[in-house]
Amino acid sequence: MITSTKLEYKGNLYPNSIVDFNRDAEKLYFTTLNGVILEITVLRDSICRFRYATENVFEPDFSYAISENASLGYNKLEIAETETEYLVHTAKLTILVDKKTLRTQISDLDGFILNEDELGFHWEENYEFGGNTVKMSKICQHAESFYGLGDKATHSNLKGKQLTNWVTDQYAYGKDQDPLYKAIPFYIGLHNEKAYGIFFDNTFKTGFDFAHERRNVTSFWADGGEMNYYFFYGPTFAHVVKGYTNLTGTPELPPLWALGFHQSKWSYYPENKVRELAAKFRKLRIPCDGLYLDIDYMDGFRCFTWDKKYFPNPKQMVSDLEKDGFKTVVMIDPGIKIDKDYWVYQEAIAKDYFCKRADGALMKGKVWPGECNFPDFTNPEVREWWGGLYKEMFKEIGVHAVWNDMNEPAVMDVPTKTAPLDTRHNFDGHPCSHRKAHNIYGMQMVRASYEGIKKYVYPKRPFVITRAAYAGTQRYSSTWTGDNVATWEHLWIANVQVQRMCMSGYSFVGSDIGGFAEHPTGELFARWVQLGVFHPFCRVHSSGDHGDQEPWSFSDEVTKIVRKYIELRYQLLPYLYTMFHKYVKEGTPMIKPLVYFDQEDPQTHFRMDEFIFGEQILVCPVQEPNALGRRMYFPRGTWYDYWTDEVMAGGMENWIDAKLEKIPVFVKEGAIIPKYPVQQYVGELEIKELVLEVYYKNGVETSTVYEDAQDGYDYKKGRFSLRNFHFRGKDQELIIQQFKEGTYITPYETFRLNFHGLPFKIMEVWVDGEQMDTENLGINDNMHIHISKDFTVLHLLGA
Repeated sequence: MITSTKLEYKGNLYPNSIVDFNRDAEKLYFTTLNGVILEITVLRDSICRFRYATENVFEPDFSYAISENASLGYNKLEIAETETEYLVHTAKLTILVDKKTLRTQISDLDGFILNEDELGFHWEENYEFGGNTVKMSKICQHAESFYGLGDKATHSNLKGKQLTNWVTDQYAYGKDQDPLYKAIPFYIGLHNEKAYGIFFDNTFKTGFDFAHERRNVTSFWADGGEMNYYFFYGPTFAHVVKGYTNLTGTPELPPLWALGFHQSKWSYYPENKVRELAAKFRKLRIPCDGLYLDIDYMDGFRCFTWDKKYFPNPKQMVSDLEKDGFKTVVMIDPGIKIDKDYWVYQEAIAKDYFCKRADGALMKGKVWPGECNFPDFTNPEVREWWGGLYKEMFKEIGVHAVWNDMNEPAVMDVPTKTAPLDTRHNFDGHPCSHRKAHNIYGMQMVRASYEGIKKYVYPKRPFVITRAAYAGTQRYSSTWTGDNVATWEHLWIANVQVQRMCMSGYSFVGSDIGGFAEHPTGELFARWVQLGVFHPFCRVHSSGDHGDQEPWSFSDEVTKIVRKYIELRYQLLPYLYTMFHKYVKEGTPMIKPLVYFDQEDPQTHFRMDEFIFGEQILVCPVQEPNALGRRMYFPRGTWYDYWTDEVMAGGMENWIDAKLEKIPVFVKEGAIIPKYPVQQYVGELEIKELVLEVYYKNGVETSTVYEDAQDGYDYKKGRFSLRNFHFRGKDQELIIQQFKEGTYITPYETFRLNFHGLPFKIMEVWVDGEQMDTENLGINDNMHIHISKDFTVLHLLGA
C-alpha cells in the first residue's frame, strides 16, 4: 500500500522513490520522497558501507568496532544515471541503486551479481522504546553458503540457520544453543566460487536468517539503531576475511610465552597447592608457561584484593613461580561488591563511576561477592580509572596477565542473566540504554584492562583474555569459547567454534581443554589436548568440582600422550609465532577452515573437522570414543603424513589410522616448517640451532619464519628477523633461496635441514655458488644437513 509518505506492509515501512542525489567526496547520498537517506561510502575499491536514515536524520556516526588503523582509499569512483537507476562504479564493483525502491544490487566487473536486495531495507517503529527495529533482506543466490558469526556452536555452514547476537553467560551450553558469549555480526557468503562478506555494525540485539524462514531469502535485523553494514568483495575467502579484519583491527604480537601451554582450574588455592602444581609440572617434565588463579585468590571475591589466609605473600609466590618459568595469570570480574569498607567500591561511588538505572538508582546485581554495582566501561574516564586499578597487581606484586570473566555482564538469579535493559551508559559521549551497550560492555571492560596493563608491564607486552566480545575486541584481547562441557560433542563444538572465530577476524582463541563442566575420561582429555595444541590459545581449564584435570590426572598412558603433544606445541612455537605475525600484519586467520583454503572445491563447503593450521599444516582431530582411526578429506595439493611421511593426494577422502597416541597431521608438500627444541617454558633454553623440516615437492613453494626477541617492542623498530624461503624442486635437484628482512640477530648460527621425501641421494651441495664438502655437512641416512643460517641460495644435486 502506498501512502503520501510511507509504504507499509504488515507493520513494516519501506523507502519509496528517490527524489535527490548528492556526492560528498567518497560519500554518496540518495534521498527518497518519504525521508529515507541511503549513504554509500566507498572505503576501498572492494569495500563499501551502506547506511540508512529514516525521517531524514542520521544518528551520530560512532563505532567501537572500527580500527583507527584501517586501510582506506580507492582508485576509482564514478556515478552514472539512467532513467531507472543510479550506477556506482569502483575499480572492483558496480553498485546499482533502484530509483523507485532504493534497493541495491552489487556486481563484479563482469556483471556477475554478488549480492542483491530482496525487500531491501525496511523498518518498524518501536513504540515501546523509541527508534526503529531496522531490517534488511537479501536474495539468497543459487547454492549459496554462509559462514562466520563468531562463536556459534553449530555447523560451519550456516545455510538454513537463524541466529541471534546477544552476549550471554551460557553455562554448559549445548550444540546449536544460541546466543552465546560473543556478538560478531560478520558473515561470508559464497556462491558460484565467489565470496563476499557483510558486517552489520549495530550493537543492539541482532538477528540473522540464512534462508531459514524463506528458502530463497537471507536477512538481518536489529532491535534498534541504524541499518549500517559494510560489504566486502573477494572474490576469495582470503580477500573478504582480510578486508574485514583490517577494518576491525588486529592485536599486537603477544609475548611468546602466551603461546605456550597454560593450566587453570576453578580454583588453585591456597598458595601451597599452586606451588605443588608448579613443582609437579617440572618434575614430570611437562612444559607449561602459565598458571591461573580463579576468583578464590581474592578476599571475599573482591576484585583487586588478595585473601591473606590463602595467599599471605603473593609477591613472593609470583616471584618464585617466575624463577621456575611460570607466569601468573589472575581473574578479574566487572562486579564490584557493595561494601563501604572496600576501597574500589569507595572510589567508584565517590567518582560516580557505576552504571545507573533509568530513574537514577545504581544498577545492582548479584554475582560471586553477593550484591554488586557495575562500572560503566563505556565512559572513557571510567576505563582510565579501571586500568589504573591494576598498578599494584602488576607493578608491585608482579602478576603477568589478567583474565576478564563474567563480563557479558553476567548477573545471577535473574531470568535475563544480565543487567536490566533500562541501565544507562555513557557510550563515549553518546548516552544510551543497556539495549545498545550490552553487546559491547565486555569489550570495553577488556579494553580498559588492556590499556591499563599495557602501561604497567611496559617495556614488556601485555597479555589479556576476555570471555565476552563484540567485533573488534581482537585488538585488545585473546579469548576462549566459554563454559563448555567434558563431552565428545563439545570436542566437536570446540573445533568448529575456533575455526569460525578465526574466520570472523578473531584468531587468538581456544577452548577450555577437557571441558569446564563435568569430568572427561582420560581418552577424551587426550584427544582434546591433541586438538588444543593446534589452537592459538592453549589452556586447560575446569570447574574443579568433578575431579582433577591436570595432564597427570589420568593414566600413565594419557600422561605420556599429553606430554608428547605439549612438547610438539613447544617445538612448533616458531611456526605458530610466524602464524601470529601474518595475522597481525595481513589479517590472515591463524586457523583456516577447508572452505577458506579451497573454496572452488564444493566438498569443502560443508567440511567441519579438518582445518589448516597456519599455512601448511593440515589437522583433523579424532572426535569419537574408542576410535582407531577416521576418514578425513584432503584438500587440493599433496600432503605428507607428519608421523610417517606417507604421501596423500588432495581432492579425496581417505581412511587414516589414528590410535589414541595419534592425531592425523599432514604437511603440505614444499613446506619448510621451523622447529625449536623442547623447552619446559619459553626462554628456558638458548636456541643453538633452528630445525627446518623440508618436505620435497616437484615444483615451487614459499615458506616464512618470523622471529624477534619474543617480548618487548623492539620489533616495531625493525629488530625482527623475517626469513622467506623460496623452494624449487626438480627430479634430481633442489634449490632453496632465502630472502631476509629485519635487523634482529637470532641467537643461533646454523640451520639443521631435515629432508622428507627427497627422491634422490644428495651428491653435491652448493651454498651461494660455492661447493661444500658434504662430509662436513652431516649428511647421512637421515637425510639432514647443517649449514649457516646466513645462506642466500642452497643448491642440492642428486643422482
